[in-house]
Amino acid sequence: MTQFEKPELVCPAGTPASLRTAVDAGADAVYCGFKGPTNARNFSGLNFTKAELSESVKYAHDRDAIVLAAINSFPTAGRTDLWKNSVDDAVELGLDAVIIADIGMAQYVAREHPDQRLHLSVQAGASSPEAINYYVEQFGVKRVVLPRILTVAEIKRVHDAIDCEIEAFVFGNIGMMAEGRCSLTNYVTGVSTNMDGVCSPASHVEYEPDENENLTTRLGEFAIDCISCGETAGYPTICKGRYDTAIKKNYYAFEEPISLNLTRLLPDLIKAGVTALKIEGRQRSRAYIRSVVSSFREAIDAYAAGDEPDISQLIALTEGGKETEGAFKSKTWR
Repeated sequence: MTQFEKPELVCPAGTPASLRTAVDAGADAVYCGFKGPTNARNFSGLNFTKAELSESVKYAHDRDAIVLAAINSFPTAGRTDLWKNSVDDAVELGLDAVIIADIGMAQYVAREHPDQRLHLSVQAGASSPEAINYYVEQFGVKRVVLPRILTVAEIKRVHDAIDCEIEAFVFGNIGMMAEGRCSLTNYVTGVSTNMDGVCSPASHVEYEPDENENLTTRLGEFAIDCISCGETAGYPTICKGRYDTAIKKNYYAFEEPISLNLTRLLPDLIKAGVTALKIEGRQRSRAYIRSVVSSFREAIDAYAAGDEPDISQLIALTEGGKETEGAFKSKTWR
């Protein structure tokens, strides 16, 4: 196998303990967010206070890892100071980059902190060279996180037409909606996926067993799946539920519960110009983080040495025990 230069392994951290776990497992970079609505994973019990992030940055830097601040939700009217303050705090704490989605926040970083490295979040939805180059030229963006809608060949064409680094998702959740713009949960529960950080709030999920121990899954007042006794299933979300339609009964009308796993495509992604490989999952447990990060560390190191890595253990960590290469291989989604 042809050797290649190692890409940066970018890993999630929802808590200080998760950050330490990711760094110890071999992450080159860790991304995390402040507590509150300024990041797109605004879960209860998740994210960092300013003091916690300060200690975490020191921990990572002492071990030659970098830390990225995800300030990647969209400010609401009258509350933009929350987002500006988060940017200011990230700069003060010495974060290695700030990840921004909102164009106004990109302007704020460029104007007020011109020396701060700026990354463009996948939430910005920039997938064309024209859109990406606009952010590069106007705000000095150094890296774009691409949406999970492009094939490897399309990534290569984007890379050849832009003047910044590319970060691509390689493992974790994959959804059918434009990144960060799903309105299904908001319609059903009144809770925003982007601002409140979750597709299916646990407080709205119910399981109703029948006499055969099958489970009907409900999100709010809507039934979104029926799980047979002994069946393996992922966490319930609207887009990954099974429905009766005029075309077919009890089937995944949108998409199946399945996880993105691009381990086999790592050499192709690097050849296409991808600088950083991103693992999704700031809401995941430390055990999950340790397993996934260490597995990808081993895979990247093996590919770089010209060897074929063992990726079998990653299958056990996928949603429902199923994996896909999604649009990265070919566009065959329903």
